[in-house]
Amino acid sequence: MKNNIKNKLNINKNIKFRITLCTILLVGILGIMATYAYAQISKIDRFSDDYKDNLIRFHVLANSDSDEDQNLKLKVRDEVISYLQPKLKDSKSIQESEKIILNEEDKLMDICKETIKENGYDYDVSINLGYSKFPTKQYSSVVLPAGEYKALKIVIGKGQGRNWWCVMFPPLCFVDEQNNVIDKETDEKLKSVLTKDEYELIVEKDNKKVNDLQIKFKIVEVFQKILDLKQDDCQI
Repeated sequence: MKNNIKNKLNINKNIKFRITLCTILLVGILGIMATYAYAQISKIDRFSDDYKDNLIRFHVLANSDSDEDQNLKLKVRDEVISYLQPKLKDSKSIQESEKIILNEEDKLMDICKETIKENGYDYDVSINLGYSKFPTKQYSSVVLPAGEYKALKIVIGKGQGRNWWCVMFPPLCFVDEQNNVIDKETDEKLKSVLTKDEYELIVEKDNKKVNDLQIKFKIVEVFQKILDLKQDDCQI
């Protein structure tokens, strides 16, 4: 009887020891991840204000997630890109690109309305060049961290469906996504509007490394959301 009790006590001690050890290891791993993520957040924040001010994103929101509304969203996207592509192709700066987009805003509105009407819908549409929040997103060999970027935003109808986005300047909407590459001209334009550190932060030519870069930015995005939640709690 005493031996049985002693064995049970030993088993319980072993279980407690293993739980404690696993907890310490888990806390250690989480601590290392948090330290790494914080270092990456700091690095991204150090460059983000500059490189974000040199990019214009393109953001299209569908009326809903129905197949019909999603297909309409892509048709509107294609018409807008087809119209703006040749006009933005030779733009040398974000300021020049902004001016082109703003000058073409009425024409872009007509294109959106005509495309919607031609496809049998009467949705309202709005166009705005301002700041929008974006998640981490890969465009061929370029990965952009989550955050607020200046964007041409088109909202179709209620704007409650899945959205679509790309980079309008430099023109990453037009890269060869199937082969996961950006052409030399676009690559050179990126280098011309970004510093060396900014370029190296978001561009990776090796396919495996670009996937690793996306995962890294996703991890940073999660930790950034946690930090934002803590800051919101502190303000309450």
